Amino acid sequence: MQTASTNIGERMGRSQELSDSKRGPVIGGHLCNKSIRDISWLLNIPRSTVSGIITKWKQLGTTATQPPSGRPRHMTGRGQRMLKRTVRRSRQLSAESIAKDLQTWCGLQMSPTTVCRELHGMGFHGRAAASKPYITECNAKRQMPWCKARRHWTLEQYLPDCIVPSVKY
Repeated sequence: MQTASTNIGERMGRSQELSDSKRGPVIGGHLCNKSIRDISWLLNIPRSTVSGIITKWKQLGTTATQPPSGRPRHMTGRGQRMLKRTVRRSRQLSAESIAKDLQTWCGLQMSPTTVCRELHGMGFHGRAAASKPYITECNAKRQMPWCKARRHWTLEQYLPDCIVPSVKY
């Protein structure tokens, strides 16, 4: 004989919904004036689940699964992966060009604002490129011998005594 205190994981699995064929007997037991504890014990279902099914039936008149609340997401997982691949290939693309690429490749009609929002959610953010000094060919030729002459210098030779304390590393 199986008791009601049996491991729930063996019976249902976490966050798994009951089928309609199991919800019907719960409502039938409730209509026959059985207690929640008795229904739970007879059907081998947790009491909280039985209570939830009965409450839902009283409020909505049905035990069917309701659609999720909120607006559905515009991009699917596949679209997000494609967007990530596109951005990693070339970081310099604008949101408008990425939106056009997604429309031609996978048929997603999407605004540049949505592209930016999705990219921000993935951790990609627009940044200005770091400015790099322009080195002329003449300066590059003069730098090489200077660097080679100081290749084996220590930290004390590079910096004066007033900046670097005399601590041995």
